[in-house]
Amino acid sequence: MSKIHSSQAPEPVGSYPHARRVGNLLFLSGVGPRQRGSSEIPGVTLDAERNIIDYDIEKQCHAVFQNVRYILEDAGAQWENLVDVTVFLTNMKQDFAVFNKVYAVYFKDNQPCRTTVEVNALPTPIAIELKCIAALE
Repeated sequence: MSKIHSSQAPEPVGSYPHARRVGNLLFLSGVGPRQRGSSEIPGVTLDAERNIIDYDIEKQCHAVFQNVRYILEDAGAQWENLVDVTVFLTNMKQDFAVFNKVYAVYFKDNQPCRTTVEVNALPTPIAIELKCIAALE
């Protein structure tokens, strides 16, 4: 088993690698929309206590997909290697339609299995997180 630490994706918020390779499978840790080297989140407005005032789910979707791509690339994989995606949204009713529209653009050709669930909160003030598995050749 090897650990993958991406030089492009945002730093993990805990003691875990961006991904682990086990045989020909690559397991990504939860990936959010933050940008490397910053605590800022694309499309998110926070108050003084770091509570979400407003957010743009479309911007967060694009950012999280880019972060997944960074981790895949740093692991020697490609977008097309994704076989399973678990999506965590904090507001299914408000965000699912926009998420689904953006997802369809990114996964037009490669369509991995997908599960989408609503969660009460995520570890940082974000509205989306992905958990992915890729099959390597």
